Amino acid sequence: MHSRLKAKIASAPNAPGVYLMKNKPGDIIYIGKAKSIKKRLVTYLGRDLSSKTLAQMSHVCGIEFRRTPTEAMALLLEASLIRQYKPRYNVIFRDDKSYPMVKISNEEFPSVFITRRRLGDGARYFGPYTDPKLLRQALKSIRRYFPYRTCKVMPKKACIYYRIGLSPAPCIGKINKSDYGKIVDDIALILEGRADQLIARLYKQMKERANAHDFEQAARIRDQIGALSTIANTQSLSGSLTELEDLINLLKLKNPPLRIEAFDISNIQGREAVGAMVSFYNARPDKSNYRKFRIKTVEGVNDYAMLAEVVRRRYRRLVSENKPLPGLILIDGGRQHLLIAAKELRNLNLKIPLASIAKEEEHIYLQDKAIPIKLNSDTPALNLIRKMRDEAHRFALAYHHLLRRKKIIGR
Repeated sequence: MHSRLKAKIASAPNAPGVYLMKNKPGDIIYIGKAKSIKKRLVTYLGRDLSSKTLAQMSHVCGIEFRRTPTEAMALLLEASLIRQYKPRYNVIFRDDKSYPMVKISNEEFPSVFITRRRLGDGARYFGPYTDPKLLRQALKSIRRYFPYRTCKVMPKKACIYYRIGLSPAPCIGKINKSDYGKIVDDIALILEGRADQLIARLYKQMKERANAHDFEQAARIRDQIGALSTIANTQSLSGSLTELEDLINLLKLKNPPLRIEAFDISNIQGREAVGAMVSFYNARPDKSNYRKFRIKTVEGVNDYAMLAEVVRRRYRRLVSENKPLPGLILIDGGRQHLLIAAKELRNLNLKIPLASIAKEEEHIYLQDKAIPIKLNSDTPALNLIRKMRDEAHRFALAYHHLLRRKKIIGR
């Protein structure tokens, strides 16, 4: 095994979570969960590995970790990631065994329960999951904050679960269809591994309720956000959303930019010139949507022309493929860089908010302001802009170094 891979395993956290093994091109070929990521990965360094595991490890060139608060939540994340990426070596669900799934029934007030049979009944199914005990623990944690019914047949009177706060009792009219449906949809997001999207939505709802002076409902939503931070390892999202809200106010954006794309150019005297774009979703890195650009049309040192090429290629492709556009674009550079990017967007008939950050003073430039915005160093919006700028710079520099190394050593 490569020494860098052994070093990566040595740096793994001794905590619950999921690990994703990748091959040389960066494709995910295996996803596993563990009570301790480090201890589990160390077993791959042993000598008594099966032929299947040896074949798998011969293709592994990188490992990514995703921590979770508990092993039970790692189980949910593992299943959602396997559904998303369909890794080559995750063959455990392809045999004849019947693994447990979570079923959300197709009813006016859906019931949520564990089953081993997938029927063509219009219900929603999640899984399968490898460990029934951990699955029950995960659902128990979710139900404390997102109560739901589990009965197969709707009773005529409230059961004990209503009295202990684990069911909203639709059976006796304590909740309407619309509000109950929202709870069920929230549970589905958690089971799909998309708790960050749920928190972003709840955060917006909390602000709306507070602005409407409905403080009781705002407090209830706040408690749900706190609970999600506990059960779904999204504790950093609250701070990120604070930064995002400050950025929205700073730039006077009409719509919250759920996705922000940041660009940087890297070259040495025009050689091995590259561009890079990083994507932030809900103010956090979304590495699956990062993009690299090898400069094709520019000779010599011309950062402006290189930036124009990269912006043009990125958004011309999104338009041609009819894919969603970001809510904000961030450019590493001053006002001239901003105007170059704005021109490319106009040529594509796109109206996407733009901002740029100057390298030294860290002033923020906007399209409709000739004078830059000067922010205090601890401003939440500036912290978020810095993170995006620095990540774009890191990503571009890494790609530039890779190309230089390949040119020098031929691989």
